[in-house]
Amino acid sequence: MTTLLRDHLAVHAEALKLGERRGAVLASNIANAATPGYKARDIDFRTELARRVGGQGVLSAPHALHIAHPSAHPDGAGFRVPTTAALDGNTVETAVEQVQFAENALRQQASLTFLNRRIRGLMSAIRGE
Repeated sequence: MTTLLRDHLAVHAEALKLGERRGAVLASNIANAATPGYKARDIDFRTELARRVGGQGVLSAPHALHIAHPSAHPDGAGFRVPTTAALDGNTVETAVEQVQFAENALRQQASLTFLNRRIRGLMSAIRGE
């Protein structure tokens, strides 16, 4: 029974952990927007989540700005290819990073809401409501 419950909630818990990690990577990109030579990184959320929960992650580039291999870094982050090159070698595009950060925050909120509803539903079932 506990294994079933753990499996039932594991995907959502991993999504929250991964979203937190991606938020930190994106925040680091924004913070280093003026650092010469800094290379923007990102995590392919879908592929990395599939890898973490035992799925078969696809090793193709899901977006033209992402590196194809998700394990380029131990945390699953790859380097983002900029659309416009900076003279100082920095690949951070602030507008792109801000949009990605906002999208990630929205996904985090959705995951929390979904997880809370699941737990609330399970508690109601346990209580017999």
